[in-house]
Amino acid sequence: MWLTLAFTSAALLGLYDAAKKKALTQNAVLPVLLLNTLFCSLIFLPAILSAECGLGWFDGTVLEASRGTLQAHGLVILKSVIVLTSWIFGYFAMKHLPITIVGPINATRPVMVLVGAMLIFGERLNAYQWIGVVLAVVSLLLLSRSSRREGVDFTHNRWILCIALAALTGAVSGLYDKYIMTRLDAVFVQSWYNLYQFLMMAVVVGVLWWPRRRHTTPFHWSWAIPLISIFLSAADFAYLFALRDPEAMISVVSMIRRGSVVVSFLCGAALFHERNLRSKAIDLAFVLAGMFFLWLGSR
Repeated sequence: MWLTLAFTSAALLGLYDAAKKKALTQNAVLPVLLLNTLFCSLIFLPAILSAECGLGWFDGTVLEASRGTLQAHGLVILKSVIVLTSWIFGYFAMKHLPITIVGPINATRPVMVLVGAMLIFGERLNAYQWIGVVLAVVSLLLLSRSSRREGVDFTHNRWILCIALAALTGAVSGLYDKYIMTRLDAVFVQSWYNLYQFLMMAVVVGVLWWPRRRHTTPFHWSWAIPLISIFLSAADFAYLFALRDPEAMISVVSMIRRGSVVVSFLCGAALFHERNLRSKAIDLAFVLAGMFFLWLGSR
């Protein structure tokens, strides 16, 4: 069951990336991210009210949430900080880079998660997994070469640095999720971390964007913005429930979720008409081959 949930999450994440790219095109990044956290919070607000007020609206359903302790809220707040840091870096990178570059770089997160799982949770890499790691590194080298044709130099581009930091903090988030999901209720985590992120983003927007809004990229409404929240909420819901399974391996779940790169790559070709697709498709093939070997070694 956890594998089915992981694949469902991957497909939804690909649509999430496409909606995010559309919403960020010629748009201010921080208010888009603020609205995303707002809509995600509204989606799960009924679950919070039901649990905290004892209303019992969702008792016996997958949306049933528990009331958390102060310690539980502290764990969720830390998750919110980690995820929001990854999102801020990732949103800026998505705005300024082709989605056919961002997707394959993001797809290397399982390598970071696998190394982290090996160090923290005692998971060990076998020969197949090491082949997957090597293929992921090769894919990055090839992507760096093909991206120069679009004027994107991996060594001197700040947006590449942003997506690299987003991938790193995203890997940290994945490892942390494995830790907290053995201790906390999935709906409690998702509903409250969305709310905490919204409050944090409101402060960030109020301090960094609002005073300078007339001198930066203007914000305009796009119907892709609520789609970001819908696809993301559904993807995270499937992901967190997958991790609740005692047999779920975070290294495998993270790897499967990066299969979203296939959906986002196809959207980049069909919706955004991005260039150099043939060479990037070769890079993507190495990413997918690496993911296959990671899966093969983790069965």
